[in-house]
Amino acid sequence: MPKILIIEDEKSIQRMIAYDLKQLGYEVEGALDGFEGYKKASTFHYDVILLDLMLPNMNGMDICKKLRDEGNDSYIIMLTAVDDEFNKIQGFDAGADDYVTKPFSPRELTARIRAGLRRQNASQSEDILYYEDLKIVQSSYEVYQNNEKVDLTLKEFELLVYFVMNKGKALSRDQLLTNLWGFSYDGDSRVVDVHVFKLREKIDPKANWIKTVRGIGYKIV
Repeated sequence: MPKILIIEDEKSIQRMIAYDLKQLGYEVEGALDGFEGYKKASTFHYDVILLDLMLPNMNGMDICKKLRDEGNDSYIIMLTAVDDEFNKIQGFDAGADDYVTKPFSPRELTARIRAGLRRQNASQSEDILYYEDLKIVQSSYEVYQNNEKVDLTLKEFELLVYFVMNKGKALSRDQLLTNLWGFSYDGDSRVVDVHVFKLREKIDPKANWIKTVRGIGYKIV
C-alpha cells in the first residue's frame, strides 16, 4: 500500500486531501509545520510527499533540498498558491518531481500521484528495500537507519533482508538455516538465535522489531 505524507499547514486542506487519498486506499500521514514534516520525511520512508511551499518553521523549498541532499528518493509534489515560472523553476531545482498550484481539483491531484507512483515504480528497482526507519541497499550491502549507516556482517545483512522480504510471516529456525546457511546444523539452531540477537542489538534494541514466535522461530510485523 503506497504511503503518503502531507506537509500542509492549513488543516482544512490537509483533511480534504487525506480523506480523498484514504478513500483510494492510500496510507496517509500529515504534518502541520515544516520542521515536523521534515522530521517525519527524514525518519520514515514515504512513496509520495505532498509538500506545501509556504510553511511555518521551515519552508517547503528548504525541506525538499535538504531531503534530496540526504538521499531521500520519495516522489515530491509541491503544493503552492504561487503560480509563477520562477518559483516552479526553484522548486524543480530543489528536487521536486511535480508542481500543483492551489486551488486544485482532487481529481487532478490524485491523477498526478498515480502518475508519480507509476514512474517511481518503473525507475526504482527492487534493489532498495524499506522497513520502518530502515533503508536497505542490496547491491552495496548497506543498511541505513534514520540516514545513519548500520554496520552489519554479511550473514546479519542476509538475515535482515530475508526478514523484510517475508514481513508478517513466522519463520522457523530450520527454515532460516536452510535458506540462509544452505545446510543443517544437526538440529542446532543456536546460530540463528545468535544472529537475531546481534541484529536486535545493532538496530534499535528497544524497538523489539524482531518478534519471537514461541515454538517456531521469529518474524517481523
